[in-house]
Amino acid sequence: MSRHLGTISAIALCLAAPQLVLATTYTREEAVKIALEKSSDVKTAEEELISANSQVDAGYGNALPSIDLDATVTRIFGLDDVKESSRISDAAAGMAQSNDENGYPNANAFDTQVIGPALDGMTNQMMKQAYRWQSSVGLTATQILYAQGKVGTGIQIAKTYKHIKEVNLENTKANVRYSVENAFDQLIYLDSAIVILQESKNMLQENLNFVEQSMKSGLATELDLIRVQLSMDQLNSKINNMEKSRILARNALLNTMGMDWETDVQFQGELRDPTSGYAFPDTSMANVKKRRKELVMLEATEEMLNKNVSIEQGGYKPTIALVGGLKYSNNQNEFYKWDAPDWDENINKYIALNLKMNLFNGMKTKEAVVQAKSNLRSTQIQKETAERGFRVQIESCVNTLSDADAQIEIAKRQIDLAQKNYDLTNAAYKIGRETQLNLLTAENSLRTAKLDYMSAIVEWNKAYNALLQATGEY
Repeated sequence: MSRHLGTISAIALCLAAPQLVLATTYTREEAVKIALEKSSDVKTAEEELISANSQVDAGYGNALPSIDLDATVTRIFGLDDVKESSRISDAAAGMAQSNDENGYPNANAFDTQVIGPALDGMTNQMMKQAYRWQSSVGLTATQILYAQGKVGTGIQIAKTYKHIKEVNLENTKANVRYSVENAFDQLIYLDSAIVILQESKNMLQENLNFVEQSMKSGLATELDLIRVQLSMDQLNSKINNMEKSRILARNALLNTMGMDWETDVQFQGELRDPTSGYAFPDTSMANVKKRRKELVMLEATEEMLNKNVSIEQGGYKPTIALVGGLKYSNNQNEFYKWDAPDWDENINKYIALNLKMNLFNGMKTKEAVVQAKSNLRSTQIQKETAERGFRVQIESCVNTLSDADAQIEIAKRQIDLAQKNYDLTNAAYKIGRETQLNLLTAENSLRTAKLDYMSAIVEWNKAYNALLQATGEY
């Protein structure tokens, strides 16, 4: 490699250190690390994973008993106060004081001491149902015994969904890393291009100085000076445009990193050197299918939807639950009056076995099964399409990388030829054997060749990154 080509390679592969000592400087690794911490895409994927973890816990909760507390206070209008009465007992006592036509008492001791109080007690209890204030507090426990696998399958679906979100987080991080590195490479290109343009400006300035001296000695004309000055103006305009593009690229990189814009921020790093012998990515489709996270997520989604079909089909089957509970009831004329709870009298204790089976729901279950199967098939089609798409994508990336290799070799030759042409033209111009126009053309050709070579290296890096991403190795 020639001396000039070695110089331009160093410029293309390495971003110059920042001139401002106090400016914040980020390396490529630091930029990627910050992006993985602050990127909105990564944060969103992390929140989705948190939600998926919660769904797994909720699925296990469905397998545990459900305990519910129920408290009710009711005010019934149109009722008078209920008062306990002993009218039947009083009547029996009164009858016991009188005799029938045979001289016997109309009521005996059994009537006054047993029958009368018993009937009064029964009447009072019936009247208590009409208290104006009726309150109850109940505690119910429900345990699902059989639900056609809905609980267990639901837990499996939640776990699969969690796995999908885990893979999605990894895939999101890989995409963010890919975006940051491509933006970083573009920034290296722009910074290095500015260096090349400044070098070209220095060369043109030497030419301008030579013309100005030649004019004093009568060896150059005013037209020669104007040509150089026009070239200088055009070059300054290119430098200004390149610097503006660099500012936009820097801000775009900061945005990808999830950071606010910083005026003095600097980035320092290197491009891959195509001559360093980087390993060619593994393009075997069998291995690509294992590595591509998009395909892993589609396969997990297929598994999840297949289980969802089973859950929807469970709508045809019964649900059996064991129910137990305690209920305390209290009825009074005033809401602030409460009887003390009594285990044997006013606390209702029960246990029940409940079977529930839908016989007709307007074909909702049938249509839910149809929709679940359709969603499953749609995902299967997406997976098949993705597999074919990956193959085409890899072939395209391989061709692009091959073209990038060829362009680098062409760009190398162009720099050598352009440098030789400039050196010869410049030497001949200084002794008056070459025109100024040819010298300016040679200088422009050299500058263009250097920029093309650097651009070819950047394109090679992009192509290599794209192939790594396509094969799932990124």
